Amino acid sequence: MPATPRPPVALAFGGLLSLAAAMGIGRFVYTPILPFMTAGLSMPPDDAGLIASANFLGYLAGALAGASRSLPGNPRMWFLGGLIASALTSAAMALTTALPLFLLIRFASGVASAFALVFSTSLILERLTAAGRGGLSALHFAGVGCGIAFSAVLVALLAHLGADWRMLWLASGAATLCFLLVAAVLVPAGPVSVPGPAPVQTSPAAPQSSPFGSASRMRLILAYGLFGFGYVITATFINTIARADPALQSTEAYVWLTVGLSAAPSVYVWNRVALRLGTRKGFALACILEAAGVALTAITAAPALFLIGAALLGATFVGITALGLMEARREVSGDGPAAVRQMLAVLTASFGVGQMAGPWVAGQMHHMTGSFTASSLAAAAALVVAAALVVR
Repeated sequence: MPATPRPPVALAFGGLLSLAAAMGIGRFVYTPILPFMTAGLSMPPDDAGLIASANFLGYLAGALAGASRSLPGNPRMWFLGGLIASALTSAAMALTTALPLFLLIRFASGVASAFALVFSTSLILERLTAAGRGGLSALHFAGVGCGIAFSAVLVALLAHLGADWRMLWLASGAATLCFLLVAAVLVPAGPVSVPGPAPVQTSPAAPQSSPFGSASRMRLILAYGLFGFGYVITATFINTIARADPALQSTEAYVWLTVGLSAAPSVYVWNRVALRLGTRKGFALACILEAAGVALTAITAAPALFLIGAALLGATFVGITALGLMEARREVSGDGPAAVRQMLAVLTASFGVGQMAGPWVAGQMHHMTGSFTASSLAAAAALVVAAALVVR
């Protein structure tokens, strides 16, 4: 029996839950759990950075696999499979203390996150556009911030109740599974329901082109990679930075929640900015603001300013992610759905390279300098360069 079509709002909310599970929890819960792992395992920062980089190497591998036009099955199968794998790999982190196994598990988690992002975004944005409700994409992308806020509350609450780092990972896996079950219902195999007249049929797609087919696309791809490097150091170590500085320890329970709450509405806000300035100028402005936030968390010892830096990070990084994906989709929209999927996957791969480099560089620089200040300032500079590239 064919699946019952869902209204566009339900589909977008299913996308929100899928990104909350795969990205907000599966990817980003490592940040609030990391200080507990560091204390419980006496883990040095360079090992912590290596584990984070393994996750992003998996993210890169998943994005490259997502670019293949010969994958069997359909996008819904792959994004639900990614969510299942995300839940299992989060729980598996509680079952070992060996660094090689941590690396392997987080690599697999990265693959799962990339599949969930690439395939859910391709599937959901295509259906929302066909239904004439493309504006609901902001609800889909709000899932990252909602998941971050949820993971911050989950970790803080369980830690207050005495849970150790193992219990935090198990709870994260269970939460991901719950989100998955609801998302599977809200994103059926069938199409969304479209009220009123049927959507206008488009003409046959033009011959598919390469994501590297123009200088404009290349600059966007490079800028997206620099953005990945620029945000990820702070997004990985901000809780660890707060715990390491006695003047900032009072912010540890709130800093990741600040990031998540600021991130949740950010796609809607940056969509409005993009309507006024253009997508690329909006992307650049967000990169500049994020660079200010990253630099602020690196140089201040004032709790209020530290939280402002966290808010600037949260208010921009999901918005930049969405603006980049939307601009990439616009660049190749006339080349057919497969070309859109390939461009999204290539952009995600560039993002993955930047993400993979960031935590490793931060860990090595911490080993040399004893802090994350230098690497955070380098990340801020990368964001400024990304802004310049994308508006050229």
